[in-house]
Amino acid sequence: MIEGGSEMYRVDDTMRRIAVNGGAQDALVFTTPTGIFIGLGNESKTLLSPIDKRSIDMEKVAQVNQLSRSFAAHELGLHELHEALHHLDQNTPFFPFWLQVLAAGVCSTMLMVVFAQAYDWFDMPLAAVVGALGFIAYAKISPLTRVRFISELGGAFVVGVTAWAGVKLGVGRNLDNVIIGAVMPLVPGVAITNSIRDMLAGHLLSGIARGMEALLSAAAIGVGIALIFRFF
Repeated sequence: MIEGGSEMYRVDDTMRRIAVNGGAQDALVFTTPTGIFIGLGNESKTLLSPIDKRSIDMEKVAQVNQLSRSFAAHELGLHELHEALHHLDQNTPFFPFWLQVLAAGVCSTMLMVVFAQAYDWFDMPLAAVVGALGFIAYAKISPLTRVRFISELGGAFVVGVTAWAGVKLGVGRNLDNVIIGAVMPLVPGVAITNSIRDMLAGHLLSGIARGMEALLSAAAIGVGIALIFRFF
């Protein structure tokens, strides 16, 4: 669930429910964005599991919730739940890459209209193409580095370069509108929202950590765009 971008209080609640329904009434759970800890009452055993990667995958979060409910309803046994969770982790259904790129293009166009507060029909096709190219760059760079912010900086830089080139070639008119719309698929909106929700739920450590992660992501995007205005 953490790898899929879930809120920490939801992870806590799901782990406790599974433990209670599995017979561990006094389970102790502690979660952070980089690891989860669970202990079983007076027993000296504690399980630690690190979280090496995090992204946004609401399908995985929803499926884990469904499996937890099925276990609580005694539709699954503990061993069956473990096998189902392992299978889900290895075979999470996901949209094909071409559809993600298409969605990024549509999202860029629609959000350009929202933020520009005008139907800029001439710039819409360019915003769609630029947003799609920026998302492709982000997706291709991500597996090549362990530093998450490098991929966001690279994606934003591609957005800036292609938007600037499109306007110079005459296929777009308003550079600001195109960039505002095209950069939105890279913005960590879910991370910002979950950070606030975690802090409101009392998970201050997780909320602050995710908030800093979101701010660094936004800063990387800003640097990628700023480079274009600085040198072009």
